[in-house]
Amino acid sequence: MPTDITHNLPPVIAAHIAACNAHDVEAWMATFAPDALLNDIRREFIGTEAIRAFGEKEIFADNVTMAVHRAWDRYGDVTVHARFDGTYDKTGLPDPLILSLYFSLRDSRITQLIIIHNKTEV
Repeated sequence: MPTDITHNLPPVIAAHIAACNAHDVEAWMATFAPDALLNDIRREFIGTEAIRAFGEKEIFADNVTMAVHRAWDRYGDVTVHARFDGTYDKTGLPDPLILSLYFSLRDSRITQLIIIHNKTEV
């Protein structure tokens, strides 16, 4: 059974979101394992070099921020629904834009992060 952790995120996920909101790419990168996988819009970025390039271009250049809407722990994996905002092109996107972030964690680092705009109500 999923456990609601909306107000008690694992420290590495809280640090990841805080780094994004503070526009601190170094702190954001520190949350990932060296060989982590990040998938956004069906594109895979594997390893710190690829994840950094993605983050600098699509997170930090666009001043992206996240506000946690809800979060659950499912058998050690964490799902976060967050409201995204920033200076990116919002043409055709819903307002608010709520994305689902699926985190896998090992040794207090993010080993996998999958970001999806689900069609179901969150």
